Amino acid sequence: MLKINKKSDKLIIVVHEIYGINQHMVDVCNLLSEENFDIICPDLFEHIPFDYSQEEMAYHFFMDNAGFLNGLHKIKNILIDSKDEYSKIFIIGFSIGATVAWLCSEEEGVDGIVGYYGSRIRDYVNIHPNCPVLLFFPNEEKSFNVNELVSTIDQPNIDAHICRGEHGFSDPYSSKYNEELAKSTFRETVNFFKNN
Repeated sequence: MLKINKKSDKLIIVVHEIYGINQHMVDVCNLLSEENFDIICPDLFEHIPFDYSQEEMAYHFFMDNAGFLNGLHKIKNILIDSKDEYSKIFIIGFSIGATVAWLCSEEEGVDGIVGYYGSRIRDYVNIHPNCPVLLFFPNEEKSFNVNELVSTIDQPNIDAHICRGEHGFSDPYSSKYNEELAKSTFRETVNFFKNN
């Protein structure tokens, strides 16, 4: 688990992607802490980070050893432990972490969630968030129709953006990195956390 304490009354829980707490997740935590938020990034499966070349292995390891519902359970425990310490608690997730964040959006004590390319949200379209939600999807995904998903989850408190980029566009260590898009979505993310 990675923790950064800025003595803030606002907490952001960062939920990693299939690779674990890698350099990208460390960078995200540091950038968000510079905006004066406390940060907790739990390790969903307690394994050294996978390399990007091990994508398939990392995905199977996550599904076999953690899974979305175990991820939800871990985040719920952090929410229970943290609720009296903070005036606001937000969750941000990337890829599988975005789907875990989405599952947490119905939980009491969550003041907002941000999800980057949460492709498995398509398996949980029956969720009705109790908090504001900001979602970023790439305009193309190999395994599903992004426009269809966005129209299916259209609810008043959900702001879903379809971005001209690929899955992984915010990760500077990925071949899918899109610097301009990464910067603009990060600015929007920070504004979301500061205004909710």
